Parts: sequence; structure tokens; C-alpha cells
Amino acid sequence: MARKTINFNPGPSIVPLDVLEIVQRELLDYRGTGISILESSHRSPEFDEINNQAMALVRELFGIGEDYRVLFMTGGASTQFALIPLNFLGPGQLGAYVDTGTWSSKAMKECQIQGDARVVFSSKNQDYRRVASLDEIKYPDNSAYLHMTSNNTIKGTQFHEFPDTGDIPLVCDMSSDIASCRRDYRKFSMFYAGAQKNLGPSGLTLVVIRDDLLAKCKDGLPTMFSYKTYVDKDSLYNTPPVFGVYFLNLVLQWVKNKGGLEGMEKINIAKKDLLYNEIDEHPDFFKGTAEQDSRSWMNVTLRLSTEDLEKEFIAEAKKNGIIGVKGHRSVGGIRFSIYNAMTIKAVEKTVEFMENFRKAH
Repeated sequence: MARKTINFNPGPSIVPLDVLEIVQRELLDYRGTGISILESSHRSPEFDEINNQAMALVRELFGIGEDYRVLFMTGGASTQFALIPLNFLGPGQLGAYVDTGTWSSKAMKECQIQGDARVVFSSKNQDYRRVASLDEIKYPDNSAYLHMTSNNTIKGTQFHEFPDTGDIPLVCDMSSDIASCRRDYRKFSMFYAGAQKNLGPSGLTLVVIRDDLLAKCKDGLPTMFSYKTYVDKDSLYNTPPVFGVYFLNLVLQWVKNKGGLEGMEKINIAKKDLLYNEIDEHPDFFKGTAEQDSRSWMNVTLRLSTEDLEKEFIAEAKKNGIIGVKGHRSVGGIRFSIYNAMTIKAVEKTVEFMENFRKAH
């Protein structure tokens, strides 16, 4: 099977074709059980195997040990925005937030509902065109945690290094760049990601928490709002998103077969270089929106000279089988979301379209 459409949708987004073909083959009869995985009990031995494989692959690919707990939850990253302060914000403490865009700002607002949320860096007055350098991030000693958003899908910026925070837990929303590059994941006391960009379909949220942070979880929380509930039952206290975990497991196997995070990093560097080179070589036509040292490897954002020209670009792209390139509704412009499943060949065809469009205009 070959794809006829190049899909740059920002989420739910493209998933690996190899994985889709496996799902297609197994959907009606999962490995001789006579039923679909969509019908399978989360208490079945077949799903128990899937669940355990997925947890093991997370630890293997991200280079973390048994002192990290792998949770499969629902509600997207937006639910985690609220659960993090609910579980970890203690008396006399504050949540420290690095504000680099819409999602980090929303995370901070959820903390403000429950207690003290402190902005320890913000690039809002620079229209979120950049992320912080490490020496710009200052946080108080009474911080319950330092929260960062690794990649900012709307403005097209990304952190390429992270601070060593010592005794202050480092928590990170990695929804849009998880598993896309090598990173010392042991720096993080907690990281989490909605699955719908790099890990599979929407509906599943991956949460990884280290034991020393988990020990700080408050007691007396509603059952389903406590991380301890998910840890104690391997995310099986209630019915989990069975299909999402199944799909995630296949995607993680696909990443492993591509050479792990090192292999994905090489592919993603090649893809982002193709697009940014085209932008940089023609700055009078394509205008990148993020500062160069903060550019995202996952979401390449740009503007053209007028909104009418951008509309024409989007319409012509669709005619050429290229969809999902309209920028976020809050900012407009053009955005190419080049998540892990996007191929180099597809990006090459897109750059060819960009060249032709530029020459025609």
C-alpha cells in the first residue's frame, strides 16, 4: 500500500503506514483469538501481554530504569495540567512554570486554580518566538516542581537542552516531540504526552513518573485523580484505552526497528533541514516565525507576504495531495508538522511543491 496524501495534520496526525497495515491485518481476529482487539477484555492474557510489552518498550527506548513507573491514562495532556498540582503541590509550595506558548500557559492556569503558580520565564512579550536559555530559568527553592513544555506546536519552537534541577522535580509535557530524538530522560522526574502526534491515535496519554516524585503524591485524593491508583494496578484499575495501548505498543516496536531514538533523530534532522533550508534560501518569500536557535524539529512554521497568498498556498497544496498545512487558528500562516511517521520522501515532494509555488508567484 502507498499513501496518496501527504498528511501534515498537527494532531491527530500521521501514523506509521507499517503499523496501520499490522492493525488492518489483526483488526478482525487478533492473533487467533477470534475477536478484535477492540472487543478484547483488559483482563485477558492477550492484553496483559500487550500492556507489559508497552511498559517495557517505554523503559528500553527512553533509557529509564525500574524506578520509573509507566502509566497509560486518558484525558490528554490537558488533564495532566490539573493532575500535576493536584498530586504534588504541597503546603507552602508553588508550581514553577516556563511559559513558552499556549500549552504551557494553559498548564499554569490549571495550577493557579489550586494554588500558587509562578512564571519563572516567559517569552510572551516576544510573541513566543523563542524558548528560554538555561541560565534564564530561575525558580524558587519552595517550588514543588519545575514544569516545561518541550515543543510548542503553535509557534514552532522547541527546547534542545534541559536544566539539571537538583532536588526540584523536573516535569515536562512532551506531547508533540516525544520519541523524536535522543534526550537524557533520567533528568525528568515526570514526563507525559498525548499519543496523537508521535505515539498513535488520540485517546491515550502516556505518563512516566519516577519513584521519588511518586512518593510525594498526596493522600486522600479522588481515586481516579491519584497517580498512585494507576501505579498500583499497572493502569488497570478501571478499563484503560485498550486499542490505544495496543497501537502504542506497535508504534514503539516500529521506533525500535528504525534504530530507536538515535535512528528517529537522524530521520527527523534530515526532514527539518529540507524544510528550513528552503525557507532560509528564500527569505523574501518564505518567512520563518521562530528564532533559529529555538526552531522546532516537529512543527515548521512560516508566513508568506499576505494572507491571501497563504490561502492560495494552502489550496494549491491540497490540490497536490498535501494537507494539514494551515497554521493554528490563533496565529494563521503555514505549518508543517513533521512527526516521526512523516517520511523523508514526502518532505522532499513538499519542498518541490514549495519551489514550484514560489517560482509561480
